[in-house]
Amino acid sequence: MARSKSSKRWLDEHVNDPFVKQAQLDGYRSRASYKLLEINDKDRLIHPNALVLDLGSAPGGWSQVSAKLVGHNGRVVASDILPMDAIAGVEFIQGDFTEQMVFDQIMATLNGNLADVVISDMSPNISGVAVADQAASMYLLELALDMASQVLKPKGSFVAKVFHGEGYDDYIKAVRGLFEKVVIRKPDSSRSRSREVYLVAKGFKG
Repeated sequence: MARSKSSKRWLDEHVNDPFVKQAQLDGYRSRASYKLLEINDKDRLIHPNALVLDLGSAPGGWSQVSAKLVGHNGRVVASDILPMDAIAGVEFIQGDFTEQMVFDQIMATLNGNLADVVISDMSPNISGVAVADQAASMYLLELALDMASQVLKPKGSFVAKVFHGEGYDDYIKAVRGLFEKVVIRKPDSSRSRSREVYLVAKGFKG
């Protein structure tokens, strides 16, 4: 079957993407790893010995980065609806974290400990209908923020992928109500034509 022009353009862009090539060299599972690395370089969120919760973790690019940053004495707990191959130093729970059974599993794995950082690179399955896709994205973001508010320790941090569009301003306002400092980042490894940006919130008010 002949590829559409858009899928061919995406494939050409992907094959020639320097971050895709670098991820292969560095052993990362996705180019998204560099987004978290760049954010962490600027904002110093994940430190040795930290406890990190990675929501929507598959295929594992952010979990890989987090595991390296927290070191042997830190912990990374990851969850996704999709399966994810094992990563050294990462405790993975498959399932929808909004379902009680999966939520309970995550809480049991945390074992009464509160997270230093909650990270989320989640995106909805894209339908191509802009309004529906934006609504689905904002819904995931609300779920991630709700989860963060339940598991973060005071002064903890939250990082999430956000798309400009309907609901964006209200969401930023809601996050500002829960954290002392909120900034928006557009990492170099994020494609310029993408509407995605990364919200970085520090100083959870608890």
